[in-house]
Amino acid sequence: MADYTYNKQAGFDYEFLQKHEAGLVLTGQEVKSIRASHISLKGAFVVIKDEEAWLLNANIPAWQPKNTPKGYEATRSRKLLMHKDEIRTLIGQSKQTGLTLVPIRVYNNQSKIKLEFALARGKKSFDKRSIIGRRESDRRIRRVLRGKIE
Repeated sequence: MADYTYNKQAGFDYEFLQKHEAGLVLTGQEVKSIRASHISLKGAFVVIKDEEAWLLNANIPAWQPKNTPKGYEATRSRKLLMHKDEIRTLIGQSKQTGLTLVPIRVYNNQSKIKLEFALARGKKSFDKRSIIGRRESDRRIRRVLRGKIE
């Protein structure tokens, strides 16, 4: 299983409650572009409209810019392939206040390109500061244990 991209900012901004997997409906050139790791999930999100899941605002640039079809949009909406009962449970869960669906990573699973996304709750700024402080103190401790005393 190969990871094509990972949304690091999502892990910092959100607390993941439940993770889900979905297939992506892509064109041929988008598949080639993703396999070359030309994809960005920064600012992307998942929405559910009419009992269908959609990935919005994910940037997949053209594989060969000179051979790109006219009207190709790198950030177009892409349909997610999921079971109807999974989508129905997500509809109920995402309606709760403060919860959203955030894409985490795009990866390869048996030659199929999959999207992992999470039902997430936004972190408060003081939570983020405490995480940064904890990371810095762990780094200091490791440095002291290695013998590089400050």
